[in-house]
Amino acid sequence: MAYSLDLREKVIKHRQTHTLQQTSDTFKIAKTTILDWERLLAETGSLEKRPLERGHKKIDPIALSEFILEFPDAYLHEIGEHFGASAPAVFYALENQSITLKKLKFVIVKQMKKNEMISRKLWKQ
Repeated sequence: MAYSLDLREKVIKHRQTHTLQQTSDTFKIAKTTILDWERLLAETGSLEKRPLERGHKKIDPIALSEFILEFPDAYLHEIGEHFGASAPAVFYALENQSITLKKLKFVIVKQMKKNEMISRKLWKQ
C-alpha cells in the first residue's frame, strides 16, 4: 500500500529542518523511502506516485500466437530460441494465453482473437 500524498508532504517538510535519522524515527519510515521521495520531488516537482508501466516481459503475446499458428509442432525450446527466452518462459507465456501443449489450430485462432481484443483494450488505456 502506498503512502498518502499528505504524509509524503509532511515528511519532506519535516526533513527540511531535521536530519534524515530524526525524520525516519519520527514518522517510522525507512530512510531510503524518504530519499526516494526527495529524488522524486527533485525530478518531477511532485510527490505523487508514478504510474506503473507494465508490459510483457520477454515474449510478445501476439507474436507468440502468430508463431504458434505458423509452426504448430514447434517444441518449447525451439520457440524459446526464436524469442530469445527459455523453455519455461515460453511455457508460462503460452499458459497465460490459455494455449495448451496440444496446439489445435481452431483453439489457437479463437484464443488469439480473444488476446488481441484484450491487448487492444489495455494499450488504449
